[in-house]
Amino acid sequence: MAEAFNPVDLPSDRLARYAIVAEEIAAVLEGEPNLTARMATVAAMLAASFDHYFWTGFYVVDPDRPAELVVGPYQGTLGCLRIAFGRGVCGTAAESRRTQLVADVHAFPGHIACDARSASEIVVPVFDPDGRLIAVLDIDSETPAAFDEVDQAALEAIVREVFAHGA
Repeated sequence: MAEAFNPVDLPSDRLARYAIVAEEIAAVLEGEPNLTARMATVAAMLAASFDHYFWTGFYVVDPDRPAELVVGPYQGTLGCLRIAFGRGVCGTAAESRRTQLVADVHAFPGHIACDARSASEIVVPVFDPDGRLIAVLDIDSETPAAFDEVDQAALEAIVREVFAHGA
């Protein structure tokens, strides 16, 4: 049996921390095919590993409304229930299929304030093994400019490994 995940033991350097968390996520999810379980695990492990994460979770493409995201597994305060493609940071990431790195959410055109305490945000599109958009990973912080290219590269790699390559 693998040793229990303990975020307290993680290094303070973000790049090193992401590398360890990515390995832990891969180990926990090995062989798990259920998409909800995979999303819930990623959200929980990322939220537990970074103090500056205020809200961490997924908005999933609604199969009944393919131009709309619906809240999925997350850690944090109440999230928005639905977000249309093209609306806010999450909807923009879904529509453009590109990561959105936002230093000041209040300056982002059309920002949706699910929680007014959110100050900065990163949203990473999630694709299945066939390249179809299935969700976005949304992480908010109460700290302005809390995310940068280090976070972007690491989170994109985690999402790619967990969802594009499957169980």
